[in-house]
Amino acid sequence: MAILRFLLSSAILASSVSTRLAAQPAPTVYTVTEVNSMLGVPVTMTIYRNGSKAVIDNRSDPGAANPKGTHVRAIYDLPAHKTYSWDLITPGGGCGSATFSGDWGDPFVLPDEVSGDKARQTGTETLNGFAAKILEASIDGGKVKAWVDTKTGLVIKAQLIAANQAPQVVLEVKQFSAAPPPASLFVLPPSCAAAANAPHVPTEQERIAAETGGNAADFANAIYGPGSKASCTVLFRVVQAGSMKPVTGGFQVALDRTVDVNHPAHYVYGVGNDGTYTFSGGGLREVTSQLHNGILRIENVPAQFNLEVHYGKSGGGGGLMYRQCSLPETVLLYVMKDDGGDWLWVKSGKYATVEAPR
Repeated sequence: MAILRFLLSSAILASSVSTRLAAQPAPTVYTVTEVNSMLGVPVTMTIYRNGSKAVIDNRSDPGAANPKGTHVRAIYDLPAHKTYSWDLITPGGGCGSATFSGDWGDPFVLPDEVSGDKARQTGTETLNGFAAKILEASIDGGKVKAWVDTKTGLVIKAQLIAANQAPQVVLEVKQFSAAPPPASLFVLPPSCAAAANAPHVPTEQERIAAETGGNAADFANAIYGPGSKASCTVLFRVVQAGSMKPVTGGFQVALDRTVDVNHPAHYVYGVGNDGTYTFSGGGLREVTSQLHNGILRIENVPAQFNLEVHYGKSGGGGGLMYRQCSLPETVLLYVMKDDGGDWLWVKSGKYATVEAPR
């Protein structure tokens, strides 16, 4: 399914510079068949939609890598943000399920990633039976040329033009129908019944929103790299998940500013009968005494560092953090839960500033 999503996002990326220019709202009932050559080998994708349900068929012809070819089908439950996919050539492979957010691959939708691109019209042409505007826009390393249906905004053809290379057609619509697709297409096979009835597993964005009571877009997971190039001062604090109430004591903090990801240090932890931890190995040192009102100030934080929080025998956590400096003084939170916690950089919102210790 990852290949299918990559193909979809690549096709939309190449064609999206013009989608905002559609003359009327995009349809929600249709069938679109297009050939995607972004990865070199042509892949035929048929996108079916009927209101709140969508299906994407991904087919490729037999070749050396896949003697039988490929045929993967995915059903999208748009309101529930869930998708189910299975292999039609090897049906015994079971059914995959996942959640998604944002655009799912609708060929009429403009992705946010390229909403700022500027396109200019360079002509008109009738292509594959569609009256189309010809649009061009600059991209890294060249430009993209797109033929856009004047009625619906559907990109009929997209062409990448890189410097000193022949133009490459990366997307071309072969058929379009505004008639409702067959209802049978939207029926899950028996292999997907268990996946469809399984309990919902929250996405990371949903989990962060539940823990913080805010917008997940205001936060970034600190354990994901790469880090930002610019350094900053970090204001670290511990808060309780749900209430976001600051925890000002009852825990220990250890920091290693000298992390070398190519030569990981061996850390040694000890814990006494009273639950007090000791830290050694590498540059890991306890810095609990540097806390002021529960806040640790870390000047000029390095690109990678190790941070540990332990609260007696109850638990704790820590590990490698990647610097993400959104402000000159950026807040880092350990959101404490009963079963551990999450390390979150605060990019914006009401938790982005605190009274800094001096």
